[in-house]
Amino acid sequence: MQDNILAASTTSIAEAVRAERNTLGLELPYAALSMLGAISDDRVFYRVAQNGLTLTGYDDLPIDVSDEAEILFKTEAFRSAVIRSATLTRKISVDGRLNDVTVTVAQTREGLGEISARISLIALLVGLGFFVLAVSLSAFATGRTLRPLDVLANAVSRRGPSDLRPVKAEAPTEIVPLVTALNRFIERLETSLTRSEDFIAEAAHRVRTPLATVRAQAEIALRRVERPENKTALRQMIRAVDESSRSAGQLLDHAMVTFRADHMEFDTVDLSALVADTVERLAPLGDLKDISLRLGTMPSNAMLKCDPILIQNALRNIIDNAIKYSPGDSDIDIALTADDAHYTITVRDEGIGFSDMKTSELARRFSRGPNVGEIVGSGLGLTICKEVAIAHGGTLEMKDNPGRGGCVSLVLPH
Repeated sequence: MQDNILAASTTSIAEAVRAERNTLGLELPYAALSMLGAISDDRVFYRVAQNGLTLTGYDDLPIDVSDEAEILFKTEAFRSAVIRSATLTRKISVDGRLNDVTVTVAQTREGLGEISARISLIALLVGLGFFVLAVSLSAFATGRTLRPLDVLANAVSRRGPSDLRPVKAEAPTEIVPLVTALNRFIERLETSLTRSEDFIAEAAHRVRTPLATVRAQAEIALRRVERPENKTALRQMIRAVDESSRSAGQLLDHAMVTFRADHMEFDTVDLSALVADTVERLAPLGDLKDISLRLGTMPSNAMLKCDPILIQNALRNIIDNAIKYSPGDSDIDIALTADDAHYTITVRDEGIGFSDMKTSELARRFSRGPNVGEIVGSGLGLTICKEVAIAHGGTLEMKDNPGRGGCVSLVLPH
């Protein structure tokens, strides 16, 4: 912009130079210099020279002769300041001779620099303001856009593992396909889990019943044969059937526990009644070895919110282990105690105990103690009990009795 004003001022002065008689005349246009003062408070210098000799203006202002009708711009130092100058040369005939008339107009740059700096600062502040506004609007728009996703995520994350209802959270049109796909996935998952549960129950029945039949037929055959080698073979068959039956049963129990631990069906039950019912169901199994299941005094109104099927399964495995590893004609004591925070079901037997093996290792899958001998087992009973305890936020504790046998406690928070 400064160059344009300098050019206009220089041209205006150059056009004011006239040949009068035998000399040159100049009436300096007021507007030629005032237009420079309009843009800033910088100082203005000018010089008009004829063939290099100053006619008017600042005699020490440097000039450069330019081609006619072409304005020469230049930045240089003058009187301890940096100036920007415009120079225009015209040829004017005086007394029959051509003369080079050079007009130079210059202006310092401090004020213009201040204006540029001020404009730059204003532009920076405006740009910064627009940036802050754009970021704020973007954050607001993003928040509005993502809020339905947050609502949807919270609606899903707050659900329990067994809550497979369709998602009905409000969502914008763009997210409706996602919600629809999620609901279809939940529906397929529920169907798959139901089929898995039905398969486990059916498999337990299909596997246990034939094995029980084979065992019964082998026992009948054992009573009829007389040759020792045949008796030995049948006894081995019965043992193998027992091992297969127990392993298959506990594998299915473990699968059922694993499934239900992720999809527990909570109910408030009387824990004393549940323990008493389980002991009553297993009492005939103890009678086969002349083992007495003694149920101690239990607290009244021992209400617990739990999955009763899982708790009964764990307790059945604990008592079954106690019967299996206890000698004949012994006692097993079952007790239920309560404190301010926990219910504890304790089963004490007079069996082989836990030997020197770490009790934490006994709860690992397919892990059995070194002192089990020929007793049939799968190594899954205590694993099932521990997983049930963990699923209810409790613990499984195992230790040897001071005298003889083992003590297993199922600790459940209430």
